[in-house]
Amino acid sequence: METFNIPATPSLMKEFLRQMGGTAVIDGGLATELELQGADLNDPLWSAKCLLTSPHLIRSVHLDYLEAGADIIITASYQATIQGFEAKGFSREQSENLLKKSVDIALEARRMYYERCSESSSGGTGDGRILKNRPILVAASVGSYGAYLADGSEYSGCYGEAMTVNALKEFHRRRVQVLAEAGPDIIAFETVPNKIEAQAFAELLEEEHIKIPAWLTFNSKDGVNVVSGDSLLQCASIAESCKQVVAVGINCTPPRFIHDLILAIKKVTTKPIVIYPNSGERYDADRKEWVENTGVSDEDFVSYVNKWCEIGASLVGGCCRTTPNTIKAIYRALSDRSPAAPGQKSKTAT
Repeated sequence: METFNIPATPSLMKEFLRQMGGTAVIDGGLATELELQGADLNDPLWSAKCLLTSPHLIRSVHLDYLEAGADIIITASYQATIQGFEAKGFSREQSENLLKKSVDIALEARRMYYERCSESSSGGTGDGRILKNRPILVAASVGSYGAYLADGSEYSGCYGEAMTVNALKEFHRRRVQVLAEAGPDIIAFETVPNKIEAQAFAELLEEEHIKIPAWLTFNSKDGVNVVSGDSLLQCASIAESCKQVVAVGINCTPPRFIHDLILAIKKVTTKPIVIYPNSGERYDADRKEWVENTGVSDEDFVSYVNKWCEIGASLVGGCCRTTPNTIKAIYRALSDRSPAAPGQKSKTAT
């Protein structure tokens, strides 16, 4: 089995993208797939509940995305926090072990996928699965403070005046340390809704001397600002100024807004741009569910992908309500572009 040498340093993302030929595919929605496999996520822990009840389902979904062509899988820790687990009666040690478990499951899925690749010589099995030995990154998800609140406030960014940068750092500090120590390739700070949380994440990375690189992705509901109304340019500039942040972008935002958001981010960053929108469906925070038939089809979603890459996106995937079918379509769309830039050896094994 081939292995790939991608250093866990600030150069990680550029080296990874070089090996991938310039673009890479991120996985899609986790919770929707877990529910399709029988998980009950009606809980403040949301998809992180499966770390307790059914870790095999998480591993199965990771594998589904790898076999759909994802080059990056994101752990089931978006809504996993030490405070959230402790509220459920778990000890500090148990809570930290559950965070670590989210990374272990993704690493195990990657190992299993590589084993399947080594057993297949054709790059697939004839059933639509993509079995292709290539660099694969495991991204440890860190959801916003609003995700922990489980009240939809990651879609408003309104934390109240009492919430400060320092308070957010203390909320996230141990969680980030544990996830970094668990051995992922990158930390994904996701659905960042406001400037103070972006600042908190950037300061934490530097204060704690986190050795693992990170990306910061924001969400928007108007295609101009982040959801709190804070300036996207200011938020992206915070990410740009932090050396441990190796990519910046947008997640969990309707596809129709992405084009203008990429152009805005490009004004303030030289780092790779990462884009993984939701399906475009509207989230009802009061009922805690997505409103069906308010999104776009996989075909419409994927029709945007090449344009996003043409104007600057390097990493593209899906967020809430996207599926392995969405990701497979993105993989195919990107595969149709060009396998590698001139003079580069893509997917080089070491």
